[in-house]
Order: sequence, then C-alpha cells, then structure tokens
Amino acid sequence: MEDGSIWHGYSYGIEGKVEGEVVFNTGMVGYVESLTDPSYKGQILCQTYPLIGNYSFCKDFFESDGIKVEGYLVRELCALPSHYKSNKPLLKWLVKENIPYLEGIDTRELTKKLRVRGTMLGILCIGDYDIKELKKKARCIWDPNKEDLVRKVTIKEPVIYGDGKKRIAVIDCGVKMGIINSLLERGMQVLRVPATFTAERIMDLSPEAVLISNGPGDPRKADYVIKTAKELVEYKIPLMGICLGHQIIALALGMQTYKMKFGHRGQNHPVIMSNGRCFITSQNHGFAVKEERMKDIEILFKSLNDNSVEGIRHKKMPIIGVQFHPEARPGPNDTNFLFDEFLRWIR
Repeated sequence: MEDGSIWHGYSYGIEGKVEGEVVFNTGMVGYVESLTDPSYKGQILCQTYPLIGNYSFCKDFFESDGIKVEGYLVRELCALPSHYKSNKPLLKWLVKENIPYLEGIDTRELTKKLRVRGTMLGILCIGDYDIKELKKKARCIWDPNKEDLVRKVTIKEPVIYGDGKKRIAVIDCGVKMGIINSLLERGMQVLRVPATFTAERIMDLSPEAVLISNGPGDPRKADYVIKTAKELVEYKIPLMGICLGHQIIALALGMQTYKMKFGHRGQNHPVIMSNGRCFITSQNHGFAVKEERMKDIEILFKSLNDNSVEGIRHKKMPIIGVQFHPEARPGPNDTNFLFDEFLRWIR
C-alpha cells in the first residue's frame, strides 16, 4: 500500500503485478456483477464478505463483456461452488481472464485501514518480488483517477438493442447491462453510443431521451461528456444520469464534485428522498456531488450515512440524476420506479 503496509496472502495459477486504487465492497452477494462492472476500471477490489465464489459465476450476471477490476482481494475463495447455472469455480475464471488475486488476507483489517486513512493506492504482486524495491515504489504508484478512464471502457461504435417504438440514447461511459435491460423491459429501443459522441451527433439519431451511464474515475477527466451534457440541456430533451452520469449532469449544470474519503460501494446504502421516503440502494462510487444552493436545482436524495448528495432534479426541465443504481444489479430494487418517472417524460 502507499503507506508502506504489506499484506500477505496466496494465489494459484497467476503471476504478475498490477497497480491501482484499493477499494472495498460490502456486498454479501453480487461479486460477479462487481467484477464485471466497468466502474471498477483502475481499481483493486477488496470484498469484505469473507466467503466469495460460493455460487461460482454465470454469464447471466455479467454487467459487461468480462472482468474489469485490476486485481481482486478476498479472505476465502470457495473451491466447491454450488449453483444450478455454474460450471466451474470462480478461481478458473480469474485465471482465464488473467486477473491477479490474493486470498487469505485479513480483509476486515484492510477495510478498517481504508475507512480510517481513506482510499489508498496499492500494488498487487503475485510471484517472487523484492519487498524493499516495492516499498520504494509505494510513493509513486499509478493513480487511475489522474487519467480519463471513460475512454478505456466506452464502446467504439453505436449499438442498438430491442425494437421498441421509443428510442433512448445511452451515452456509454462504462454502462452496466442492468441499465440497458431495465430500459428494454419497459418497451424501449436502446441506442448505446460512445462517450465521445457530440450532442449534435446523438440528436441526429433521433432519440426521445438521453441517459448518461455509470463509469469509472474522476468525472472532470471526461470533460468532453460534460460538454455534451451542457449541449443536451440546451436541446431540452429528457435527460437522466446514473452514478458517474449523475456527476456529469451536475457539473454541466454548474455544480461541483469532490473525491470521497473511501466512497460508497455496497448494496445496503440508505438514502432519503426530499418527500421523506427512505430507500435502500446499491452504490459504487468514489466521487460525489457537492451540495450547493442552486436556483433551479432540487436536491432529490441524500445519504442517511454521511448526508452526501445522492440525487438532483431540475425544477423547470426534464433532468434528473441519481448517484445510486436504480437497476439494482446487484442489490435491492427499491428505486426501480425512477426509470418509470424518467420515461413518463417522453410519453
């Protein structure tokens, strides 16, 4: 770790070294969705739940085309999984995708350190390495938040899903398939476009509304998406942002974002709506929107854990952004209704 601390464990079948931001996820289930979530690009993921892999993995649970984390940290990796759709242990999948993992470390103690010190950078090494040399390098570990990670996870060409009568454009900043499926289930046609598309190019494809997806890293590094969002506001088209997309919309509307101490990553984060209703949500983010008094913007949701902004809504235009994941993959589906509210604007 960048503070010089060392954590020993063991691994099978993989050798190598990766660097990145060390983060923890408190979910008891959903490790397949987490591993394949593009929002984890550039991060070494630590699972706080002690037993991982007990239901193996299945492509039905994938949020993208494969594993997106840089490395994986677990207390115990189940060698004999049980699930009617599983066909091999999680270990074999990690080896096949060449993802360095470390088993047997004290994930509880590591999580406590990250909560006290805040998210830190780390080097995950599998094999024969010089500890003294690694400690020297601990001061200059690669920081993924200094790069534009959105360009690394977005698609290259547009993709169309479904044959619904209403077309929703999804700006792919690292979109989860759960978001696309939530729109398809509501009878929409989904047009997934690269994050580099301009507002004019998106509008030429005749969408009824635009959704800016989740994604990795610092939203300010994706300034081209912020520019697109500002232009889409001028078009007065219904606009929704989820996770990173929420932060990008906030920046486009003149608000500010900041890096959180250790972020929100898990499936049991309580938020309260401006009308007093409380919901349990699934979250995965290390940046947040700074609370500010804006004339035309309402703070729609706030976290009950740390009072951070979890959702905004424009008072005059059809624009909404939420920091959590209403598609509930993985997690509770308390906030699925937000998709219905969004789509009501185009109906």
